[in-house]
Amino acid sequence: MSTSINHRTRKLIVNRSLQLVLVLAAILTIGPFLWIALASFKTQISLLMGTVTFTPVMLNYDDVLFGPTSTFATNFLNSIIVASTSTAIALSVGFLAGYSLFRMRWSRAVVNVFLLWAVVFNMVPPVTLAGAWYEFFRTIRLDNSLFALVLAHTTLHLPMALWLLSSFLREIPRELEEAAVVDGAGFGMMLRRVIVPVMMPGLVSTGLLIFIFSWNEFPVALALTNNLTATVPVGIAKFAQENEIKYTQMAAASVLSAIPAILALIFGQRFIVKGLTAGAVK
Repeated sequence: MSTSINHRTRKLIVNRSLQLVLVLAAILTIGPFLWIALASFKTQISLLMGTVTFTPVMLNYDDVLFGPTSTFATNFLNSIIVASTSTAIALSVGFLAGYSLFRMRWSRAVVNVFLLWAVVFNMVPPVTLAGAWYEFFRTIRLDNSLFALVLAHTTLHLPMALWLLSSFLREIPRELEEAAVVDGAGFGMMLRRVIVPVMMPGLVSTGLLIFIFSWNEFPVALALTNNLTATVPVGIAKFAQENEIKYTQMAAASVLSAIPAILALIFGQRFIVKGLTAGAVK
């Protein structure tokens, strides 16, 4: 009896310890964002004085969205265009490249070299490429354009898309494709009706990662854009001016910039479950 009680006690202690660790991890993760969210409702003086109790104000959001010199709405639209387009292109190219590597008749050496190159390129800091891309796009007269930034972001995130989608693709049995071909499906129909539904969790999770990384990317966007084509991170940095740093407006802009990522995660969660179900049926 005492042994059973001791076992239950140890199990209870372990469970409580794990719960405590999870709570601390949640606080460390959500705490900074909550601090920024609270700062966005403070006045500049209240924030700098470190007051705990304060009367919430909407002046910061009003200044960010409707201020006479604010370009945040334009920055927001630019980020939507760049992140969505680069994500779609990276997913499409990464999916087809991964399928080619692991389903076509490439030698093992070619596949390994190609994947190794993708890893090495992904390890290069984006800021080291910004200067070269700026000179290149200026030469071909695409500087300060959203098209140039889309191409740059697609290049940055394509290696990650290739690696992640390849790992999902390797888990798909070849028998599914062979059965589709036997049933008379062409290559395009086989991809749409068999491979894509089974890979939907991988496609959605990879797309979410690429979208968030593209949305938050700063150094390349700073080098390749101007006031009209700047993205949200560049727009937020503009609140740090020469003679003043507008902390509260910066906090408000940061909260607004987090909305698309949060919505994407909520939206993507449903499709991940749907994709898992489709894969199980297949």
